[in-house]
Amino acid sequence: MVSQEQRRRQLAREKFLRQQQRRTSARRKARMRNSVIASVLGVVVIGSVALYTTGVLKNDDTKTNASADVTPSATPSSKAPDPCEKPAAGSIKKETWKKEPAMSIDTSAKYTMKIATTCGDIGIALKTSAAPHTVNSFDFLAGKGFFDHTKCHRLTTNGIYVLQCGDPTGVGSGGPGYTIPDENLKDASLKGNKYPAGTVAMANTGQKHTGGSQFFLVYKDSPLPPSYTPFGTIDAAGMKVLNKIAAAGENTGAGDGAPNATVVINKATVTKS
Repeated sequence: MVSQEQRRRQLAREKFLRQQQRRTSARRKARMRNSVIASVLGVVVIGSVALYTTGVLKNDDTKTNASADVTPSATPSSKAPDPCEKPAAGSIKKETWKKEPAMSIDTSAKYTMKIATTCGDIGIALKTSAAPHTVNSFDFLAGKGFFDHTKCHRLTTNGIYVLQCGDPTGVGSGGPGYTIPDENLKDASLKGNKYPAGTVAMANTGQKHTGGSQFFLVYKDSPLPPSYTPFGTIDAAGMKVLNKIAAAGENTGAGDGAPNATVVINKATVTKS
């Protein structure tokens, strides 16, 4: 027979078990509720990110273009067909040098440079006597195959009108490892802070004597200060190639970006006339 004390203990145990069951059930419901809330919040966050990346939640203001020579107000247009061929087989050479090459050209002779690109050949008459360090450097680099298989990485179509090439990295940060002095900045063609169409000039960092291997080809008169060594003039056939590249536009729609045309230098050669 169950005593009164045993019955009391049994009832206490049953009450404790009921309390534990209620607590366990409450915790389970709380976990389920929190899981649902987290899922809903996750959908909201993901949706917000998607809207932001597609521009719905973006502020209408755009970043100011870092270059004062280019107006960033143009709106993107549909990409034009690529007018160029596939690049020739081969790889970019990554060799660099610590010092500018010793002078090896005949500064009294005439030199020409031929840039065979995927879009056509660009012939350039080099200004040897006016820019001997620059021409000597290009003769050296071309002889080493430095420019071969490199992309022309920048096209500007608003404000200034140039195609920039000569960077083995393809992003505007590469060079041969050495720099050359500025030359020919008082060239008769650079009147009124303007680089006329057909000019080939050195790119630089904005500081004096910081030219390396990057250069730009002007396909339309461009307002620029005389700070970039002019060292060559493009022939008529080369201008047609440049205009074809320019007509395809660049990839930002703002007037300064990578060309839509696949502009790759298959081979660059410098020849003494």
